[in-house]
Amino acid sequence: MEEIAAGLHDSGVRFLWVARGDNSWLRQSSVKGGFVVRWCEQLRVLCHSSIGGFLSHSGWNSTLEALFAGVPMLTFPIYFDQTPNSKQVAEDWKVGWQAKRGVGSDIIVGREEIAEIVRRFMNSESNEGKELRKNMKDAKEICRTAIADGGSSVNNLNAFLQDVLQKKVSCAGTQRPINSPS
Repeated sequence: MEEIAAGLHDSGVRFLWVARGDNSWLRQSSVKGGFVVRWCEQLRVLCHSSIGGFLSHSGWNSTLEALFAGVPMLTFPIYFDQTPNSKQVAEDWKVGWQAKRGVGSDIIVGREEIAEIVRRFMNSESNEGKELRKNMKDAKEICRTAIADGGSSVNNLNAFLQDVLQKKVSCAGTQRPINSPS
């Protein structure tokens, strides 16, 4: 966390950092250009027009929220599903970059590397910045279409609910649990 804080400071990029738990040292430190809070409504913040990027551990909920908001991601996976999510974001969907490859708290990314990648990532005028933001705009549109009436997410959820309700009704007369074989 100290390296991330120093790297963000050295990058010169303004930021909002949500630091949970006992991170009072971070809130009390003089991290210039940044605002450190204990909690925020992440989706609401990501949907704000002033947000240009999202440094995230790339957990699934954060990934979905960034896609919905159309905010490019700089991924920093730590464990569990975060590494494959990070790979999807950076390599498959091309809507973000990986700031850290591999899993574990023992993999340290230094402040110089963090500062450089944050500066490059936030440069929306570079060719790679323009391409990243175009890809994310396309992904945002796909997400919005999927959750609209008649979209794939709505249709799939409705089909799933219909299937569950039909199994419940057919099992109700036989006194079998829903998951028992017929």
